[in-house]
Amino acid sequence: MRLVLASASPRRLELLARIGIEPAEIDPADIDETPGRAELPRDYALRMAAEKAAAVAPRHAGALILAADTVVAVGRRILPKTETEDEARQCLALLSGRRHRVHSAVTLVDGDGTARHKLSTTIVTFKRLTETEIAAYLAKGEWQGKAGGYAIQGFAEAWVRFLSGGHSGVIGLPLYETRTLLESTGYRLG
Repeated sequence: MRLVLASASPRRLELLARIGIEPAEIDPADIDETPGRAELPRDYALRMAAEKAAAVAPRHAGALILAADTVVAVGRRILPKTETEDEARQCLALLSGRRHRVHSAVTLVDGDGTARHKLSTTIVTFKRLTETEIAAYLAKGEWQGKAGGYAIQGFAEAWVRFLSGGHSGVIGLPLYETRTLLESTGYRLG
């Protein structure tokens, strides 16, 4: 079966390679990613993954379409994919010394158009961050375009005091859930 990854994320591609999967094609979805009014973070992640897969599926008849979305949340608040240094600073200050959740949703659309969904939720607790640590992290530029303003696979990993759940989901693609979805369609894993 032909697998199309509905994402341009190099991290998702690297994560798939860890389990021996190389998509036949990469075709990112171009959709509106604005959260709905009062939409809960986990619901938002599931909706985004489903909408990305649905947007790409018509372009690849008969292929498996794999889409994902990762959301960093503090309570009911969805943190943005940070585009400015100030946004990233605000996110890191909010996450400093506290627990947050990372919801990573995966949708797989099979060749018949049937969509299957999985959600991984990981609890992450950061140490209390100093202004100096935040400034040094911002200078590295890892925060750009990252949900919650950090990349756990980078320098921010040293701030993690506690993690309960899947590390790969925090990076951007929960491998256990992804593998389970692919196996459910008969896709041959490496």
